Amino acid sequence: MTAQNDESSTNLITRVLTTLRGGTAPVLPSRVREDVARQQDRSEQIISVVQIMIVLLFGGLFLVATGPVGVDGGELAFELTPWALGGYLVFSVMRFAASCKTRLPGWFLTLSVIADMALLMVLIWSFHRTYQQPPSFYLKAPTLLYVFIFIALRALRFDARYVLLAGFTAIAGWSILVLYAAAFETGEMTLTRNYVEYMTGNTILLGAELDKLITIAIVTAVLAAAVLRARQTLFTAVSEGSAKRDLSRFFDTYVADRITGSEHELRAGEGQHRNAAVVFFDIRGFTALSDRLDADELVQLLSEYQSRIVPIVQDNDGIIDKFMGDGVMATFGAVAPSTTYAADALRSIEAGIEVIDAWNTNLVAVGKPALTVNAAAASGDLIFAAVGDENRLEYTVIGDTVNLAAKLEKHTKYEDACAVVTTETYDLALAQGFVPRHAGDRRIGRSVEGVGGLVDLVALGRRREV
Repeated sequence: MTAQNDESSTNLITRVLTTLRGGTAPVLPSRVREDVARQQDRSEQIISVVQIMIVLLFGGLFLVATGPVGVDGGELAFELTPWALGGYLVFSVMRFAASCKTRLPGWFLTLSVIADMALLMVLIWSFHRTYQQPPSFYLKAPTLLYVFIFIALRALRFDARYVLLAGFTAIAGWSILVLYAAAFETGEMTLTRNYVEYMTGNTILLGAELDKLITIAIVTAVLAAAVLRARQTLFTAVSEGSAKRDLSRFFDTYVADRITGSEHELRAGEGQHRNAAVVFFDIRGFTALSDRLDADELVQLLSEYQSRIVPIVQDNDGIIDKFMGDGVMATFGAVAPSTTYAADALRSIEAGIEVIDAWNTNLVAVGKPALTVNAAAASGDLIFAAVGDENRLEYTVIGDTVNLAAKLEKHTKYEDACAVVTTETYDLALAQGFVPRHAGDRRIGRSVEGVGGLVDLVALGRRREV
């Protein structure tokens, strides 16, 4: 029965903490946790700077404040306060220097929290010695409000433990000061229940001091809860940001944004009609080439080829739909509507032809075989959709326009051209502002394998032997 009660209590505490955090914290990869830790390190530097400013403010206030009334107590106060402020200033400067060089350990952070509150309580305690008044005098000092600054500073780490430590240390410190004042023998009645007496004399109203302690406790609890929830949000945001960066390595940035920014869960079968262009790039004779190269050389060649084609597509507002071995499929105006999709597609083809020609020159110069890279484009109505099943989805484009572009790429070898596009795509590109670097060669009534009827084409780039 006791074991069941303990388990129930543990579950209750877990549920409460989960509710305070706003949900279950995501499990972050080690590199993401390291990134969060670096952010906390920068927060420690900010905290140290603020602490230095506060101690300088205390020092300035001490210098301009009214001097002590008495001699003995005043001398003690003047000896104690400067040393406390000076020591804390040195500690804060060392802390800032250390935080800039290395990650501060937990024990040092704990010591720093305690030192903050200890300094404040010592300064408050010194007031009655400075002004030769009973200890109850310092209980009315507005300097207590600095407690909330020190507690709030700890929230910059997004770690509720140090917020709670600061609050509990403040409560303990103030409780000690209240007990000291209540136990101090002055020969006068120091405790009272009269609020007017409390405000106008050196007496102690325990209810007022209890209010202060309760206020510190509530502020600490609320701030700690806020930090817990903010930390949850931070971790979720960092986790999603990391996932988005990882997605962008496998998907185009626009597709990754669509996946991570969707307001509802993505489902197979969701699609949208688009007027767009599809471009295929392909290495001619790649199968024969792969027989002559070992695996590492082949993969390196593919990587270099793709590293040249991909930036060209992206620079012309295109989207890499997929890699198909030595083939690259790109879309223009499919993910997001565009008014220049045909022009962008043809610009990418022309730029790709020039880049591959320059690369071939370098390959031949080092004794490697030149590559024959072909391209083709078609435009028209297509469907941009999520396909697959609930466990494996993929964004892609489907439709006759896609099939035509794929068949045209295979047809380039029969046209003795670097690239071919449909006349509709070419004319549309001209209307959208495309200015060809070389005049296109119109070829009317071509028979393309797998396409019913004849197709009017435009050949781009130089003519060459295949």
